[in-house]
Amino acid sequence: MDNRNTFKKTQEVHLSILYYGTPVILLNTLNEDNSTNITPMSSSWALGDRIVLGLSVNGKAIENLKRHPECVVNVPNPSLWKNVEALAPYTGRFPVPDNKKELGFQFLKDKFAVAGLTGIPSKSVLPLRINECPLQIEAKVKHIRIPEEEPSFAVVEVQAIHVHAHKEILIDDRHVDPTKWSPLIYNFRHYFGLGNELGKTFRSEK
Repeated sequence: MDNRNTFKKTQEVHLSILYYGTPVILLNTLNEDNSTNITPMSSSWALGDRIVLGLSVNGKAIENLKRHPECVVNVPNPSLWKNVEALAPYTGRFPVPDNKKELGFQFLKDKFAVAGLTGIPSKSVLPLRINECPLQIEAKVKHIRIPEEEPSFAVVEVQAIHVHAHKEILIDDRHVDPTKWSPLIYNFRHYFGLGNELGKTFRSEK
């Protein structure tokens, strides 16, 4: 039976979240005492040398970026999901904002220790990079916008200035090997890796 033209049954839904499968990133920003804060997040996308980040206005990351407009976008692989999840209950904001306190968040200063991650110096920005993440992108903030219709989050545009990659995922200094690199995916609040390769776009250089 040919089902290609069979309409799928759907229904309108009111989803509590729209994390429909996006890469996890660990965003490093600079605290007041020049230590580095780590924020796990999954609302981001990249175009050219720009990365757009979606951040809560109640978190430490946006507070830090407003004061010091530099960051590192660290991209973990699936093997780091437990390290990422270890960060989930904590915030760098003190005192803990009421809305975060209601959700069970606790203040934590040294997030590297609780996550079992290692900070290493960046080339041009002050926040540290995360050694264990296969991709580490130093960036500078270009714009911060808080939507009037949804003032609970900020849209932050940053510009990548240096990209660092683990050698084992590279083909050369311009290309990541997609057969060796897999981002950690946040899929409706569950962690996943990529499945098997299905094919490639006609614009693929390799």
